[in-house]
Amino acid sequence: MVQEYGRYFGMPTCCLRGGCLTGPNHSGVELHGFLSYLVKCNLEGREYKIFGYKGKQVRDNIHSLDVARFVAAFVASPHCGEVYNLGGGKPNSCSILEAFKITEHFSGTKQIYTYVDQNRIGDHICYYSDPRKMKEHFPNWSVTVTLNETIRQIVEAWQARESLKIGLRM
Repeated sequence: MVQEYGRYFGMPTCCLRGGCLTGPNHSGVELHGFLSYLVKCNLEGREYKIFGYKGKQVRDNIHSLDVARFVAAFVASPHCGEVYNLGGGKPNSCSILEAFKITEHFSGTKQIYTYVDQNRIGDHICYYSDPRKMKEHFPNWSVTVTLNETIRQIVEAWQARESLKIGLRM
């Protein structure tokens, strides 16, 4: 509807089809927000369940700062009835197993996990966004926060939350 109304009525609208939108303030849960939830499990020593595909399913990840930067670029120079695949693209993509290794690097804690042979219904084996249209329409916009930096920030944010909880209990 966003695309149709935007084009039909000449309205400056866009639909953002997001990959994994994340960042240090993301509070992921088991079925949504995989990086944040994975990091939380790692730091709390909790088991992370991998659902199918041997943990090799790939997702692209885009930091909330880059999402906000894209929204600002669109507001500054809107298009009518556009659809953009908003994500980190191939360079910011990783599998669950790769995310474990990056998280372990920053947390210093080995990931505890189990494997469930059945994949989640509707889950993709591989998804990453093609940002070419975004770059064509907004040449000054690009992904600026790398996957490693995003995970580092998420680790530090969860560590800060845990420190705050401990401080409040004392």
